[in-house]
Amino acid sequence: MKKTYDRILDIRGSLITVCAEGVSLGELAKIESKKKKSCYASVLSFDGDKVTLQAFEDTRGMSTGDKLTFLKKRVQVTVGEDLLGRRMDGIGSPIDDGPLPTGEKVDIGKPSFNPVKRIVPHQLVRTNIPMIDVFNCLVKSQKIPIFSISGEPYNQLLMRIANQTDADVVIIGGMGLRFDDYQGFIDNAEKSGSLAKTAMFIHKATDPAVECILVPDMALAAAEQYAIKGKDVLVLLTDMTAFADSIKEIMITMDQVPSNRGYPGSLYSDLAARYEKAVDIDGSGSITLISVTTMPGGDVTHPVPDNTGYITEGQYYLHGGRIDPFGSLSRLKQQVIGSVTRNDHGDLANGMIRLYAESKKARERESMGFKLSNWDQKLLRYSHMFEDKMMNLEVNITLEDALDLGWQMLADCFEKREVGIKAELLNQYWPKEKQA
Repeated sequence: MKKTYDRILDIRGSLITVCAEGVSLGELAKIESKKKKSCYASVLSFDGDKVTLQAFEDTRGMSTGDKLTFLKKRVQVTVGEDLLGRRMDGIGSPIDDGPLPTGEKVDIGKPSFNPVKRIVPHQLVRTNIPMIDVFNCLVKSQKIPIFSISGEPYNQLLMRIANQTDADVVIIGGMGLRFDDYQGFIDNAEKSGSLAKTAMFIHKATDPAVECILVPDMALAAAEQYAIKGKDVLVLLTDMTAFADSIKEIMITMDQVPSNRGYPGSLYSDLAARYEKAVDIDGSGSITLISVTTMPGGDVTHPVPDNTGYITEGQYYLHGGRIDPFGSLSRLKQQVIGSVTRNDHGDLANGMIRLYAESKKARERESMGFKLSNWDQKLLRYSHMFEDKMMNLEVNITLEDALDLGWQMLADCFEKREVGIKAELLNQYWPKEKQA
């Protein structure tokens, strides 16, 4: 039975306090105001019989005499085939001028998938981006962030991955997006032809903070429903720092005691609860999760990237418009390199990175005016070729073509004996016209 209360104790910002009994955390409530249209709120915390709710809209115009009805259900997302191709806000309402989607209504924010049904990640997710596919493979059901700073093309990188992935469904969760970024995702999906398999949950920078917090839960609840039905789902979240800042904003409004740099002590759990939704389900589909985490001032010790690093399975560092090979790491790449991919994959990738690291030293010697040896000249030529043909995010080639290109680059710059790769692989893959 729904309970209605006609007395609100306090309204502060987007927080509403009422005396109530028999309600649960996350429960949805409807507020009927005399001066503005009805809106919804969800239960945020308890203090005895005092219940604090977070309103989904601006509370200006509300009064303590407005009616509040608890609806005996949590915030839900509607998941069906017609959700694909649609754009929704942080509470699941359409923002594309289309009708309400039809399908199953699913509670958001539920526990992560049953561990008994999880299987060890073992399948490659292709992106056609050499710095990912060759050097730090993305593996199905992996959870991995892109560490970056404001101004880097991280959203463009997510769009490339969305366009080129072989996933059945792509779900984009945007948090604190500027309008041009939001429009960019729409234009990209339409231009690439991926709109029919893409659903978007978008919180713009001007929207209430509570919607920002709900976006990952909306996106991941929808992803779970598709994965259960046998679909391979790729979830792209940007930006998790905006998500953490929204939690911080609400916490401050509630007068909670802050922890590191003003963030709540629950930050690790708040992030982990979302990242742990990544799963490869035995006998069914999967959820692979790539997020963006912007680092204020490029500070990797900032609480959001710092906590994220303990939760996720590696990271991609986006620096200077490129994925940095030295700061990036995929902890699951050994699950597929050489077993799912070609036998030369691991040795070639390691050899190329080692030579690129040496080339950085040659560049330093050049910048300081030292006389360069013949070996230095070879390294410099290789470094420019590596950055143009491998690190450039515009490059779009398959993993096999990228491996062949890697051998060709080595052969163009070095002799066989100089690259430090096993003779059996050199004999098998070194370009025939360079067999000297």
